[in-house]
Amino acid sequence: MSAAVAHFTARLTFETHVADVAADVAAATPDFVVVDSRSRESWDQGHIEGAVHLPTAEIAARAPALIPKNSLVVTYCWGPGCNGATRAALEFAKLGYQVKEMIGGFEYWAREGFPVETASGITRREVDALTAPVRGITCGC
Repeated sequence: MSAAVAHFTARLTFETHVADVAADVAAATPDFVVVDSRSRESWDQGHIEGAVHLPTAEIAARAPALIPKNSLVVTYCWGPGCNGATRAALEFAKLGYQVKEMIGGFEYWAREGFPVETASGITRREVDALTAPVRGITCGC
């Protein structure tokens, strides 16, 4: 296998897109857990509905009691300019979990118009045409 094939295969094994995460959340995919690794203040500002709030520094101590070992864990942080989801995914990998990082983070989740949970309830932003095709159009990838 060429180095390029190995590289891109690994990326697809350990990274996932917000639309794929949204589909799994909507389908209530069994043994699928979304983990928000941000601070309490960031979580309170808005998060993915149904996500587990587990800051990176707490994963090693708290994950085994909160998340079944057979789960597929998807981590996210703020956005593509932050490596917090990568660090959180590494902590889950060290514990033996199957884990993926959600590329684009919470920023792209919100910008692509997926539901955001706050203390006021569930909201949705209008789709940002710079990050996702408008409803009814697919990117074709």
